[in-house]
Amino acid sequence: MPGSRSLRRTLTVVVASVAVTAGFTGSALATPPGIPTESTAHTELAALTVKADGSQDGYSRDKFPHWIDQGNSCDTREVVLKRDGTGVATGSDCYPTSGSWYSPYDGATWTAASDVDIDHVVPLADAWRTGASSWTTAQRQAYANDLSDPQLIAVTDNVNQSKGDASPDTWKPPLTSYWCTYAEMWIKVKYTWKLSVNSAEKSALTDMLGRC
Repeated sequence: MPGSRSLRRTLTVVVASVAVTAGFTGSALATPPGIPTESTAHTELAALTVKADGSQDGYSRDKFPHWIDQGNSCDTREVVLKRDGTGVATGSDCYPTSGSWYSPYDGATWTAASDVDIDHVVPLADAWRTGASSWTTAQRQAYANDLSDPQLIAVTDNVNQSKGDASPDTWKPPLTSYWCTYAEMWIKVKYTWKLSVNSAEKSALTDMLGRC
């Protein structure tokens, strides 16, 4: 990581409890929609098909078109940045010009949108291996831009990059206090989109729900 970027990161991390600026949208505690209760998550986890992951053959992020136009000059990424941020102001192109973003994965808060990634809670490649390889492009586009379920969340960019396409048996958010919520989100997405889980993944999710 270049020294200037490291310095900028140090300078842009701020305390997580940021007051919401009047007239702007977003909240430091913003969360994706549709996160189930612990009880519902247990029920939905039990309903998921358990089987080994399928092949990665043929996978490409290009087969999951994103970020798509969401109206008002905003694409999906910009909608999530506005939703999950605090005091977010945008230009005419919808790109944030100011604001802050709390990353629940690691507890950091950023004041530059460039330091924030929009994570697919269930990664596109994982979805491909567990059912999406048989979907149409339209279905994969809907999945990659899903604003109705807890599938998209603004988080620290390098934390998201460390996750890659890993499932919860091999990667969990650095903050253990978020494991319960993360498992609830992961389960809801898999349940809604009828994606399978493998046995190690199910065991990890069960353990994570035990922290609720």
